[in-house]
Amino acid sequence: MNLESRLPQGLILPPGRMITSEEGHGTVQPLWLSDSPPSAGLWPRLRAEHAASGLWPLLLAPLDPHDTDVRPWARGELSPERMSSPADHDPQTVLARWWQDHTATDEEDDQLDAEKRLAVIAPFGQTWPGPAPATTPVEDADATADQYAQVFLDRHPHARLGLVAAPRGADALTTAGWEGPVNYDNDTATFSAVLRDWEDRFGARVVGVGFDTLHLSVAALPHTASKTPCALPPSTSPSAPTTSGRAPTETWPPTPRTSST
Repeated sequence: MNLESRLPQGLILPPGRMITSEEGHGTVQPLWLSDSPPSAGLWPRLRAEHAASGLWPLLLAPLDPHDTDVRPWARGELSPERMSSPADHDPQTVLARWWQDHTATDEEDDQLDAEKRLAVIAPFGQTWPGPAPATTPVEDADATADQYAQVFLDRHPHARLGLVAAPRGADALTTAGWEGPVNYDNDTATFSAVLRDWEDRFGARVVGVGFDTLHLSVAALPHTASKTPCALPPSTSPSAPTTSGRAPTETWPPTPRTSST
């Protein structure tokens, strides 16, 4: 990936390198990674250039901030080769399947009994109630993402900058081969399909990614959870326990003005 030819003059990247996926034949390099944390304001500039460059910026938090290996990023613990395409998945079908899986009760294998399992999704039942309706953005989606990028860096000072050649932030997760939700769904493209829908209906933007965490800004938050279901299944919602797999999701702003996820 020739980064310099994609970016405008005057936009200087910090030192970094292309990362080779440890899976496959060692020929796939899905991600450029900086050698050190990025400077303030660089993420918004790169985000603003995405339409022209085709490079989506990600703030990548290491599993252990004191580990020089910067797992999973610098070690190439990525699997782009085995991911399908987000376009192959209908987000409503994916959500309905996740809902069914999450609400199913099995007293022998489940960590929660039937009552506690259903309490997580109350007042809804085991039948998928459909997605939350689209709402009007409170702020510009890109401006909200730019604000959150600085918040993320303040909270994760050891985060590195990643660049992925992807048409949108949702797809960058699949293109990079992120394995965060591997214990829940082995194909990250299903999450990207849902996030595409979030981008369109709620002004969501993918800002930061951790070993098993996903960090989004949301400009048009869904309505109160007591009236409308979350657009992501409870097991990946920041307000519900993750009992089925990795990859909890954090959204920004954290305290909705008139709504909640």
